[in-house]
Amino acid sequence: MIYEERVYTIVPGKMHDINNRFANVTMRLFEKHGMKVVGFWQTIIGSNSINELVYILAFENLAHRQAAWEAFMTDEEWQQAKRESEKDGPLVSNVANKILKPTPYSPIQ
Repeated sequence: MIYEERVYTIVPGKMHDINNRFANVTMRLFEKHGMKVVGFWQTIIGSNSINELVYILAFENLAHRQAAWEAFMTDEEWQQAKRESEKDGPLVSNVANKILKPTPYSPIQ
């Protein structure tokens, strides 16, 4: 397994909107496209604490990740939900991601 950590800097005042989009659309589409969610976190202490959303996805390998993201990004339901949720402007100002591989002694593999 590999894991993708994604850190979103949310536009001020848009945290409620991004959380709604994940809860009502994105989570279901992640499952549809074989993207396993490990968890979501909102930073409460640290840099960008009130405007940061972090989540981790699990994939079998890099090929699985690539295929899943391609299917997700081209999904018409996702494209429509993104357009509708951003009709008053973008929700995310920056995305940073990392691909993580568990160490041999990691409890999560």
